[in-house]
Amino acid sequence: MIDPSNRVERLRGRIGAALAPVELEIVDDSARHAGHKGAESGGGHFNMRIVSKAFEGKSPIERHRLVYGALGDAMHRDVHALSIRAYTPAEAARD
Repeated sequence: MIDPSNRVERLRGRIGAALAPVELEIVDDSARHAGHKGAESGGGHFNMRIVSKAFEGKSPIERHRLVYGALGDAMHRDVHALSIRAYTPAEAARD
């Protein structure tokens, strides 16, 4: 069974190393999904807001692919569902 107390920090470490975010917020929303079929495998439900220069010139799909790539095998182990809000620094300043 996955230790849920460390999941956010593992995700944060992978995103930080790959995308050098200027802002990163990860909320573990797993408790709201207790009893959900995906929760049985131990994977969590997360909401992520990430601001990174790496997203400049990238479409929303390309940004999501960068995030999934950064998370790597954690997408199969730690994560069951992930909501991503990915912004460039300029976009975040307007948000």
